[in-house]
Amino acid sequence: MNILKVFSGKMLAPMLLAFIAAGCSSDILDVEPQGSVFASNYFVTADRVEESLISTYDVLGHQKGRDLAWSPYLVISEVLSDDAYAGGQDAGDGADEDEFNRFQIGTANEIVHSIWTRNYTGIYRANFTIEKAQELDNVTDEQRSQLIAEARFLRAYFNFELVRFFENIVLLDFTPTSADDVKIPQSPPADVYNFIAADLVYAINNLPESFPSGEIGRATRWAAKALLGRVHLFEQGVYGNGMSADGTTIDDAYVLAQLEDVINSSGHDLEPNFDDLFLSSTEFGIESVFEISYAGLPVGGDWGSEQYVEGNLAAQMMGPRISNSSVYYRGWAFAIPTFKLFADMAGDPRLSATIFQESDLLSETGTTLNTGAYQHTGYYNAKYTTRLSDRGTVGTPELHNMSNYRAIRFADVLLMAAELGNNVSYINRVRQRVGLTDLPTYSDEALFNERRMELAGEGIRYWDLLRRGQSVAAQELTLSGVIGPNYTGPNEVYDHSFNSATRGFIPIPQTEIDLSNGVLVQNDGY
Repeated sequence: MNILKVFSGKMLAPMLLAFIAAGCSSDILDVEPQGSVFASNYFVTADRVEESLISTYDVLGHQKGRDLAWSPYLVISEVLSDDAYAGGQDAGDGADEDEFNRFQIGTANEIVHSIWTRNYTGIYRANFTIEKAQELDNVTDEQRSQLIAEARFLRAYFNFELVRFFENIVLLDFTPTSADDVKIPQSPPADVYNFIAADLVYAINNLPESFPSGEIGRATRWAAKALLGRVHLFEQGVYGNGMSADGTTIDDAYVLAQLEDVINSSGHDLEPNFDDLFLSSTEFGIESVFEISYAGLPVGGDWGSEQYVEGNLAAQMMGPRISNSSVYYRGWAFAIPTFKLFADMAGDPRLSATIFQESDLLSETGTTLNTGAYQHTGYYNAKYTTRLSDRGTVGTPELHNMSNYRAIRFADVLLMAAELGNNVSYINRVRQRVGLTDLPTYSDEALFNERRMELAGEGIRYWDLLRRGQSVAAQELTLSGVIGPNYTGPNEVYDHSFNSATRGFIPIPQTEIDLSNGVLVQNDGY
């Protein structure tokens, strides 16, 4: 049983508790009044604090803010990269996504606001959980430390997503109780990265190596070590300041030791067959270091309340607009892979498991495909898509795709360690799985090419480009005249230029600036 799939969505959210009487009797007058159950007197046992913790995990699967646009992390990260266009039915269908695609993002863009609110929801719940865990009586130090460690891992995850997208964010290490509590200025990125590092070092020291089989999906010590590697590499590439975690210097040597511990001691390994990596049969498999869980059962979420949907909306959005297929159900063709990616992967054994083509889809008798959709390229993400086997079975099925997001794979751990240690053997280990010949020596060019081939379509490419420097980002992210054989529509809908004035960061939501009475300051370039 996957505890996160069972309890996500309907777990008791802090500050929103409901007390339900368990029936009536002649003693009804002795029943405690419903209004007397509050956060202050509910979260007083380890089990109840764990409910708060699970509600924090639940935010990992949130893909929109209330009354805001859909914003699956995977879709938006792909659209920002040179590996995918915005897509959608027409120019109006994905207007907000296309602003990301063209690097012309408005400060009122609803996706921007959704990313902001979703991650601060997670931070709020993590802080609440930490505070309640610290107040617990009648628990061992080990129990308390583990609850706090999981919450701190999640807080680090949410803060890292925020600081990568926005750069200048508000650092919250407490639970706000009024609007005035959050009218505080943004913190320097260096402070945010040190805070994230401190959370992850604490998590590394206090998380278990594994959980019981009925609790898969929870963050382990190995997940914290791997996430620290990702944070360190981005910080080093974009800023180069280094990080410190409560007196511990987080440098290349320290992080490499953490990654090599994952490689040598975690029990994680490469899935034998690359083509199987994103099937339901390999969820929480040997390669999955950290995975975000989605479920096919609606738990209070359907049209009109998509913020509560438990399915993988990214897979639904990126699937082909197909009909009458025995393999795929109809998707919405967002984050359409570019011809540039397809051409760059030519000859690589991972191509067919990363991108499938319209010719593949139309080879099935009776199948029809909308080839006139906006920014149609004839290519689709094969890792996250609308497989019939992943479709939800009740409610509105397209909102409840069951495929999990592999947030950190063992292959990525190998490649991060290769980069930090200039170790070609780790690159070759990834290449050997797909039958490629070994490289004789390490080079950054070979490393980043391998990352492109191995991790394409997983929301990683954009951040890899930003950390390689602004000149590399501008060169790769500016697309002009890259016309493939299946493109439809005028050339200009496929052309876009990286906006160097923003340095790749997105704007602070104007709504949040207004609510802060001007305490928050807009990012450069907006």
